[in-house]
Amino acid sequence: MAWKSNKGVEPASRSVVSKKLAFLFCIGCFCAGMLFSDRMWTVPEIRDLTRRTGVEDEKLKLISESCGPISKDEKHETKDLQGEVLKTHHAIQTLGKTISNLEMELAAARAAQESIFNASPKSEDLKIPESSRKRKYLMVIGINTAFSSRKRRDSVRATWMPQGDKRRKLEEEKGIIVRFVIGHSATSGGILDRATEAEDKKHGDLLRLDHVEGYLELSAKTKIYFATAVALWDADFYVKVDDDVHVNIATLGATLARHRSKPRVYIGCMKSGPVLAQKGVRYHEPEYWKFGEEGNRYFRHATGQLYAISKDLATYISINQHVLHKYANEDVSMGSWFIGLDVEHIDDRRLCCGTPPDCEWKAQAGNICVASFDWSCSGICKSAERIKEVHRRCGEGENAVWSAEF
Repeated sequence: MAWKSNKGVEPASRSVVSKKLAFLFCIGCFCAGMLFSDRMWTVPEIRDLTRRTGVEDEKLKLISESCGPISKDEKHETKDLQGEVLKTHHAIQTLGKTISNLEMELAAARAAQESIFNASPKSEDLKIPESSRKRKYLMVIGINTAFSSRKRRDSVRATWMPQGDKRRKLEEEKGIIVRFVIGHSATSGGILDRATEAEDKKHGDLLRLDHVEGYLELSAKTKIYFATAVALWDADFYVKVDDDVHVNIATLGATLARHRSKPRVYIGCMKSGPVLAQKGVRYHEPEYWKFGEEGNRYFRHATGQLYAISKDLATYISINQHVLHKYANEDVSMGSWFIGLDVEHIDDRRLCCGTPPDCEWKAQAGNICVASFDWSCSGICKSAERIKEVHRRCGEGENAVWSAEF
């Protein structure tokens, strides 16, 4: 029995010893784990902090350098960069205009080819001189006139339109073409046509159109004028002006030359007058219903006394003249043809000054007018008698055009 009792006590003592060892082993493992964790995590944090501190130092250094005074070399480089940007912008504008011109010339060539294939009749006036084909002009000025306006034409010749050798010099040296624009009478070869032919032989300044004259046909005449002019002369701009308006040619040329880099421009005194539905009134609009409710106003368009368009737009009119709609009023028709096109409308009030004292005061202030007329008469009232006075008081001077650089 004694042996049995000793045997029972021995396992109990072993159990106590094993529990103590296990407890000490756990404490040792815990301490070892803490030591291992400190070594694994503390060092990377210090390194990362050092790396971040270095990056922040670099950023602060860069910021401090950028805030410092700019050296002369850096200023020079900035100016050079701005100059290059301006040159690039100008080159892009020039390229855009060149591409636009090529597209319009291609379209015009196709239209001409189609007219040949379709055996469309052509006016004898469309025979293009070889010298005119090669020459590039600044502008073509077409002065709208009628059979009954001989006195007006003579008054223009005596004032702002150069004659004889001076007109030829204007074309050769300044690239400016000036012509009176007139069609034919309803009776071909009649007395009116013969008188006009005799006048042209004397002065050589008429552009005869394949068109029957008539006040109600001004829209059609305008289309034919631009189509004829763009076929005869390669110019940057094509101008339409009435024969009872005073024009300063040099000022007009300088004004248009500022817009040479723009491919599609429509320049004039822009307005938006009321649509007149009442019959019997001046400027009655038979198609008033197209403009909405009664009392509405027209879209923006240049007043008809004088306006200018760039070559692309004149070519567009030439190509599409058979499908462009004609309204009763020529200036409204002109504005309608450009709706939907990417055209820049330029409103320049110097193209519609009043007669003296208005244009005279502006000339004295150094702001010479391009064109002068009376709004009440849609031109200079009694222009054949009064245009000389307007020219004397508002003219730019005879030598202005010869000293001008366009």
